Amino acid sequence: MHTCALIVAAGRGTRAGGAQPKQWQLLGDKSVLDHTIAAFERHPQVTGILVVLHPDDMHKAPRFKARGIAVTQGDAERSLSVRAGLAALPPCEGVLIHDAARPCVSEAVISDVIAALAHNSGAAPALAVTDALWTGADGVVSGTKDRTGLFAAQTPQGFHRKAIIAAHEAYRGIAADDVAIARAAGLSVAITQGEPDNIKITTPADFTRAARILEKRMDIRTGNGFDVHAFGEGDHVMLCGVKVPHDRGLVGHSDADVGLHTITDAIYGALAEGDIGTHFPPSDPQWKGAQSHIFLRHAAQLARDRGFTLTHVDCTLICEHPKVGPHAAAMRAAVAEMVAIDADRVSVKATTSERLGFTGRGEGIACIATATLVKS
Repeated sequence: MHTCALIVAAGRGTRAGGAQPKQWQLLGDKSVLDHTIAAFERHPQVTGILVVLHPDDMHKAPRFKARGIAVTQGDAERSLSVRAGLAALPPCEGVLIHDAARPCVSEAVISDVIAALAHNSGAAPALAVTDALWTGADGVVSGTKDRTGLFAAQTPQGFHRKAIIAAHEAYRGIAADDVAIARAAGLSVAITQGEPDNIKITTPADFTRAARILEKRMDIRTGNGFDVHAFGEGDHVMLCGVKVPHDRGLVGHSDADVGLHTITDAIYGALAEGDIGTHFPPSDPQWKGAQSHIFLRHAAQLARDRGFTLTHVDCTLICEHPKVGPHAAAMRAAVAEMVAIDADRVSVKATTSERLGFTGRGEGIACIATATLVKS
């Protein structure tokens, strides 16, 4: 079954506080909505995603469309937003309707809903209520309720597309969720296993809890690189993508940019993908004299293809000459452009070896680098 995700992100969420609706507030370096979308982008059985935005937020639509995510305009009232989304969905047989404010949904929860749709017209995750239930009045307990057979509902709530569209068209009034609308139309909705971590951000404290949950799931990797190139004939050296005048050049199969080579190897190391020689063998004549940005761009793209975000690069050049300081800002900017991150996430600095060793004798330049990759 081709299954699409319909993410409802048109609400205003005033109880969550903040200067903007909760779906646009940050969890780490990404918005709540971006985390939610990413959960469905990563899922191998989700073939399309549509986001429903409030009319006031439609100016943000291009950023999603550029990623291949469909966008349509909704309403502050949830059921109207869902109807708008259902009408604009990409071609699919099943639809998963999910709250943008549930950024911690796991692959297992999504998979279980999709699997249940093979034998049911609807399916939704839930947690059995295990706590005692009270009624209250004027700040005191006024009674108790039997919790037998009670479940706390979650999303995504999945349905056969045609069935839930018909159910919405027939429904009148305001419903608690899409399961209520489906049941009013006579659809059978299976209960799948929810998870305590699949929280809905509602209050300010929920942001902290969601951040902790997402941090636990992050795949954070650090890679190290080290490279050395000897001096030879020439009138400049290439360092971190910048041509630096010097009375000698660096010797290498490519353009001998020791900085870019080291950063490239750091990224490959974080991915456990070998080194530059693995991907660009020096025995291959096509790489003779090649510009080293080719290697770095390849490593950065490989990280993106594997679902990682490059969050930081730290590079230290070790030499007596040439002086790196006057060129450090240009080097940072060049590296940042090559790997598509902000320059304030790139560090390029230099040190000497106090005239000790081959660098101290001016025989060459060494470099060490560290790269950090994050998959959330």
